[in-house]
Formats: sequence, C-alpha cells, structure tokens
Amino acid sequence: MAIPEAQLETWAKRGSVTQSADTYGTIRKVLNDSASPYYPKDFSVFLQGSYGNETNILIDSDVDIIIRLDETYCADTTALAEGAKANYTGTFTAATYGYDEFKADVLAWLQKEYGDAVVPGKKAIFIKGDGNRRDADVLVCNEHRRYLAASTGVDELYEKGICFWSGSIRIENYPKQHADNCTTKNQDTDQWFKRMVRVYKNMRNRMIDDGYIDEGVAPSYFLEGMLWSVPNEHFGTSYEDSFINTYNWLIEADRSNLACANDLFWLVRDNSRICWPTSNFDAYLTAAGQYWRDWDA
Repeated sequence: MAIPEAQLETWAKRGSVTQSADTYGTIRKVLNDSASPYYPKDFSVFLQGSYGNETNILIDSDVDIIIRLDETYCADTTALAEGAKANYTGTFTAATYGYDEFKADVLAWLQKEYGDAVVPGKKAIFIKGDGNRRDADVLVCNEHRRYLAASTGVDELYEKGICFWSGSIRIENYPKQHADNCTTKNQDTDQWFKRMVRVYKNMRNRMIDDGYIDEGVAPSYFLEGMLWSVPNEHFGTSYEDSFINTYNWLIEADRSNLACANDLFWLVRDNSRICWPTSNFDAYLTAAGQYWRDWDA
C-alpha cells in the first residue's frame, strides 16, 4: 500500500532552523575574527549542505560550513583552446600561501577557540556541539576555476567553485551553483521541490532503519541532484502525486543524462569520486519502489 499523505506531509517539514542558524553565526564569527592568523588573506565563509540549501530534516545534525581561500586557486583548463592555455600558463603566478598552510592556520585557530571539541578529519574539521551549538563540519578549501571553452585564459569566463584534498586526491565542487539551482527549481515548482527532497531524505532514513538499503547508498547530495533532474511538471498537487510522478519519471529516465544539481557534473557515473555509482543508484530506486509498496504503518 502507498505511504499515507499525512506521513509524507510530516516528512516534508523542515528541521531545525534557529539552532542551526545560531551555530553558523557563532562559528562564522570565530572564523572571521580579525585576530586569526589568516585574517589578512582574502577568504570567504558560507554554508553548504542541507542547512544552506534549506533541505534539512529533523534528524540532520552537522552544520556544514565552508571557509574558502580566494587569493589562491586551482584551475581546470581542459576546455581551453591551445592558445588560451598558453595565455593562462604565461600569466600564471605560483601562490605564496596555499591550501596546506591555510588549513593549518584555520585548524590552529579553531583549536584555540574550541579546544578538545575540535577534531581534524580526512576532509573537514569537526566541531562538537555544546549547549545550543550543534555539531559542525568546517571544510577548508581553495577557490577552484573551471574555465569555459570561450575563455581566452586570462578573463573571468569560468565557473567558480571549491577544491580541497583528501589525502593526495583533489576534489572539486560547486556548492553555490548547487544552492542557486535548487532555489530556482523550488521557485519553478511552487515550493514543491525542497519539500519533496525532505520527503525522499526521510524515506531514505527509514529504508536504512528497516534494512531496505545500506547506509551510504543514497547520500542526500545525490538525492537532491536526482530530483533536480526531474521536469517541473511532475511536482505538485499532493505529496503522493509528487512522489509517484517523480519516481515513475526517474524509473523511465536515461540515467546517463541525469545531472547533479550544480549542473556541472553528471549524476550517475562509475569510477568517479563525485558521481553516484550506477549500482547504488539502481539499488536505491529499486528499494524505494519496494518500500513504497510494502508500507503498512
């Protein structure tokens, strides 16, 4: 039987707003403190993830915060013509203050402020919550530029994102494009998009609890991209209709044409650090359909 409309409506509700906003405000103030060792540098602090995208659900915990070094950048020049690549190379100046030094300075500053609550991770710096402050992840990164084919190599025709390292592996992403595209999608679907993202996320969590899928098969980032790819006309009327229509479209869709919400990466690809593996995508969709049919709450 189908999941009742009342349950879907409950799942669609947004989780904590005030506490997460206060957490971000508190940590942002610390990161922007003029006494920090990196303060003279050009950097920016902003939210990413479910709180930044307004798709957080009741059990979401960590507030994801980015601190990006903007005076030092990495670049993807693969789309440039040979002349443009030569222009870029000819004007490139090596950084005197880079990612490793920036991350070390940020970590030391956070440890000075929060002490043992700070735990360095493989990707982000974790700050354990205290009182009204929620757990938070601070991702230290550089600016990343993906140059467009039309660029001369010395202009501003590029997509600006972030890049960071996990061990020796460089990872790039575009959180602001992701957030902007999700906001536009939400407006174009009369506010149904973000509500349905929360429905799918809550349903995913119940599927994990009930043994339908393993944890990690369907990350929230990919669920947002999956639903962002669904045409606008499949959202609306009711939560049940919105689920059935979006799910049925996804089952029939060519998965190779689905995009991440930033619209700069494909959503489903194998052997990629930034895409959803085909086997996990298929396993999730199959399990979601079965869970919908099995519902007996």
